[in-house]
Amino acid sequence: MIDDATEDEIGAVLRTNADKTEQGGRLAAESLEALRGAGLFGLRTPREYGGGWASVETVARCLTRLGRACPSSAWVTGTCLTAKNIAVRYHLEGDLFADPDALWCGSGIPGGQGERGVGGVRISGRWPNVSGCEDAVWALLGVVVDGVFSFAVVPVADLAIERTWHMAGMCGTGSQTVVADDLLVPAERVATAAPFTTADLMLYSMTVLSPVVGATLGALDVVGAMFASDRKPFMTTYTRMGESAGARQWLAEATHLVHRAETAMLAVAHDTDAIELSENDSPRLHMDLADAARTCRSAMERMLDLSGASGFGTANALQRYWRDVAVGSRHPHLNPYLAVERYGTALTG
Repeated sequence: MIDDATEDEIGAVLRTNADKTEQGGRLAAESLEALRGAGLFGLRTPREYGGGWASVETVARCLTRLGRACPSSAWVTGTCLTAKNIAVRYHLEGDLFADPDALWCGSGIPGGQGERGVGGVRISGRWPNVSGCEDAVWALLGVVVDGVFSFAVVPVADLAIERTWHMAGMCGTGSQTVVADDLLVPAERVATAAPFTTADLMLYSMTVLSPVVGATLGALDVVGAMFASDRKPFMTTYTRMGESAGARQWLAEATHLVHRAETAMLAVAHDTDAIELSENDSPRLHMDLADAARTCRSAMERMLDLSGASGFGTANALQRYWRDVAVGSRHPHLNPYLAVERYGTALTG
């Protein structure tokens, strides 16, 4: 992994270009270069191909730190490692990892149909919400081949891209729609899928939650800077925010909540690395992760209260973090009511 000094440098680049990333609807070129140069797109490239194959806890910590600077950058990095992890699980390797730091994108939605024939598998389909697709080299896509759910790895250059990502948050992820039209894929780049292990599901959930936790910490940085400034509560006789007992309490609660979410997330990551998880562990752990996401939203509400209406100004980074948390925390991996439903079912048999 990268050292602290390099990490700080990357964070500075991502933070400086966060608005550019959002406005452009894809990672800024400077951010892409920083992430690639530091080997962060190789977090789940196998070591034998020059990658890092980082532990789940390392992934969680790394994406959280990236998300603190730029949530969209963390999200795209997480999508890349998810796609690579799936490719390795189904033995789709070889020349695909010739460049260990290549950016990958992907979708597990069975958006395409495939038919085996001479020379490989011909696939056609549409896959929405493919983060980072405009800058990626390879795409791992869910496809039904002769009636069987499978994964195919294809060059992004062979796909059409439709700019359909129009969202209030995570705008910079460039999660567009990719389209294949009778695309011939070599047979060795298509594999029949099997159920994911609980450990893999925890990893994939972690790539979603970590940027959200990071974004909440980034918002806390903004609020901390406000407390260190000469800003005061309007319509009061206070001269600084910190003079208000209520403001101090709100800051304490926000800080406690985001650290509680981070602690819960890292506990799940640690267990995923340290013990062999069974299918029975999945409902409990998903409940922990979904709860951590909701805790981040609660922390954000307190920070918005502290900032007041000015926090929603387009030049204020707080509103961008808020939108990213609001959207990212509602990813299907973090669905709170389904997490409760499944956990309740597990508890009652």
